[in-house]
Amino acid sequence: MTIAIRPATSADLPLIAQFIRDLAEYEKLAHEVRFDETRLGEKLFGPRPYAEVVIGEIESTPQGFALFFHNFSTFEGRPGLYLEDLFVRPAARGSGLGKALLAHLARLCVDRDCARLEWSVLDWNAPAIGFYQSLGARLMDEWTVMRVDGDALTDLAAA
Repeated sequence: MTIAIRPATSADLPLIAQFIRDLAEYEKLAHEVRFDETRLGEKLFGPRPYAEVVIGEIESTPQGFALFFHNFSTFEGRPGLYLEDLFVRPAARGSGLGKALLAHLARLCVDRDCARLEWSVLDWNAPAIGFYQSLGARLMDEWTVMRVDGDALTDLAAA
């Protein structure tokens, strides 16, 4: 079985959009998917890309993706990579593709002199947590994610 990881191109936009929808369905969050595919394409492949995407293929067939972007650690004084989404189609789970995607991102971190690779995982997703821990990831239990969005974001911006 041949696994390959390649950078996404704008031609992959419909595939990326479907992977995002599939991930949201798996996470029981399909009701929160609101993106406009054209706008998504502009933000990923336009003049100022906000994130990068790699496509994971098995035998030249796309079976997963990772969407990530740079963040910055003031304590380290270096950038990091934040993995926003990682998804492998159910039929391809257990193939090694998820590990290959994460290893690819780890190599990008090393090549780009990043201090760390970080992501969030839903607390109920025990299989994913176990998988990540088997790769050396550790839970950051002392941190709580905060978010401002929707009307609260608009109100804060106007303050």
